[in-house]
Amino acid sequence: MMMLITGGVLFAYAGMLGLCQGLERHYKQVWNTACPVPLRRLLRGAGWLALAISLWLCAQAWGWAMGPVAWFGAMSLAGLLLVVVLPYWPRLAVGLAVAVPVWSVLQLFA
Repeated sequence: MMMLITGGVLFAYAGMLGLCQGLERHYKQVWNTACPVPLRRLLRGAGWLALAISLWLCAQAWGWAMGPVAWFGAMSLAGLLLVVVLPYWPRLAVGLAVAVPVWSVLQLFA
């Protein structure tokens, strides 16, 4: 169950980051270049997909009665982390999303 909770938070962070990087301002803040329109759409779509996966993981951990409540908590935690890290260490904020594939690999072997 702890792996599902961790995955829910990690995917919520990745989703928030995808939505954030899908905005021209934040993309330029991290990469110092303009974001191409197709990449912007891809980042937004990936962000929404990661948030949907986060909801599914939270529902798997707590059931559909409490899962959406936990999902809002996971999104709040992920959003707070992103808001704190992005202005000061923008590349670190993007680098933290590497935890999602690492978690996925660990989940395969667990």
